Amino acid sequence: MAAIRGRDTKPELVLRRGLHALGFRFRLHRRNLPGRPDLVLAKYRAVIFVNGCFWHGHDCDLFRWPKTREEFWRRKIGDTVARDEASRAALDKAGWRTGVVWECALKGRGRQDHATLIETVANWLHSGEDHLDVAGKRAGHDSGG
Repeated sequence: MAAIRGRDTKPELVLRRGLHALGFRFRLHRRNLPGRPDLVLAKYRAVIFVNGCFWHGHDCDLFRWPKTREEFWRRKIGDTVARDEASRAALDKAGWRTGVVWECALKGRGRQDHATLIETVANWLHSGEDHLDVAGKRAGHDSGG
C-alpha cells in the first residue's frame, strides 16, 4: 500500500489542469480544512475531493470487495467512508460547498469525456449550488453523476 498515491493522482491532475486552463485558481490539500480537500477554491467558497473508487467504497464498476482479508478491508473502507461523511458535514457547517469527482468519471468503461466533466465542475462552481457528485456512467444506466 505504500506505493498508492494519496495526492497528485492521474484523475486529480486531469481535473486540475482542466480547471486551471479555464482560469480557475485553487490551493491544494489544505491541512486546515476537514478531510484535506484536493482542491480549495476560496473565491467560490468551494472544495473538491477527487476520490478513488476502491479506497472510498464507491458503488461503481471500478469497485470490488477484495476476496482476501474481507473483515480488514470492510473495516478499512468503512472507516474511510465514515471519515468522508464527517468531513463533508464539517465543511457544510463551516459554509463550504463540497464537490466529489469519482475516479470512475475519469477512467474505466463508464468514464465521461474529460472536457465535459471539466465543464460540469466549472458550471457547478459558478452556480452556487451546495453539492456536486460526479461519477462515471454505470453499465446499464443512462446517465452518470
